[in-house]
Amino acid sequence: MMITDTTSLRRAIPEVTGILVRRGADFASAEDAVQKALLRALERPDLDEVRDIRAWLVAVAWRAFLDQVRSDTARAAREQRHADEPEAGPVPQREDTLAMYFLCAHPILTATSSIALTLRAVAGLTTRQIADAFLVPEATMAQRISRAKQRLGGIPLDQPGDLSRVLRVLYLLFNEGYSGERDLSIEAIRLTRQLAVLTDHPEVGGLLALMLLHHARRPARVVGGRLIPLAEQNRALWDTKSITEGVDILQRALARDLLGQYQAQAAIAALHADALSASQTDWVQIVEWYDDLVRLGDSPVIRLGRAVAIGEADGPQAGLKALATVDAQVPRFHAALAYMHERAGEADVAASEYAEAARRATSVLEQQYLLRQADRLRLGVVGRPSRR
Repeated sequence: MMITDTTSLRRAIPEVTGILVRRGADFASAEDAVQKALLRALERPDLDEVRDIRAWLVAVAWRAFLDQVRSDTARAAREQRHADEPEAGPVPQREDTLAMYFLCAHPILTATSSIALTLRAVAGLTTRQIADAFLVPEATMAQRISRAKQRLGGIPLDQPGDLSRVLRVLYLLFNEGYSGERDLSIEAIRLTRQLAVLTDHPEVGGLLALMLLHHARRPARVVGGRLIPLAEQNRALWDTKSITEGVDILQRALARDLLGQYQAQAAIAALHADALSASQTDWVQIVEWYDDLVRLGDSPVIRLGRAVAIGEADGPQAGLKALATVDAQVPRFHAALAYMHERAGEADVAASEYAEAARRATSVLEQQYLLRQADRLRLGVVGRPSRR
């Protein structure tokens, strides 16, 4: 049978890449070699029986790198690298993951390129997943990642990178896992915990708090194979331990009086966690936090969230007016528009917008939920609409 523990393979990517870089491989070649080793791993029927998968990946990736060198370099260089080839055996344990994150966040790269490269080369996301996150064609993202890998050639593993980029990557990694693979969210939380120990910055605490508060709702988010929107979730299923930890971390970060976007987002999540029911949510305060987010770094996604919050605080017409200033291409725009139209009593328009939102949905669960909402309105079923 094929290997089933893909989590251990994904987690090994930065470690194995880091080992190859320290042995002398340039970043681009090391990443290519690791990808070849991962493909070999997925094709090998007995890999579950290998005692040390990480060591096996190092050996296979190093051989792949040497093969590449032999085909691309002169004979003298080829023989020298062959002489230096380490023998197979146990590989010393070292946590290279954060080091690889910081390497990919090197100032030589643009912010967008470094984030995309990290998600691909270190976090193991597919080029299509990254392209979807950045709202660009897959081919464009592939070229961007390729150029970024080439630019990192020869840069040592221990050179410092940009903390804000590392935080952005961890944020995107968590979001990808929250919408799909649970293990990605857990890995993002693990790495952010490490970063919080190593880095005394309130935004690291803000990001960790944000992750914990969102992750706490995961048990209630999908039930019986159906996506359950926040307003309808059984709050008794929320992880109160994670909520308490997240709120404590957030309060310590906010006390530093250096507000950043992750702290503001965590504050919004904390207000949702604090409400005993959806009807008791303090939407007025949530709008105020969104106003802070706009001042810290305006974006269409933030504008969308703010518009929905305004609709909850001041009524659907106010929400629709705020949505009119948001780009219709922003993910979930049509779902928010449908929600506001339904609250305004415009069932036909809402049903049409729910159908359009379903067409644009990036996950099967979300698509199914939106189609159910559209069908409910078309059949004339009465019920309060629910935001995702």
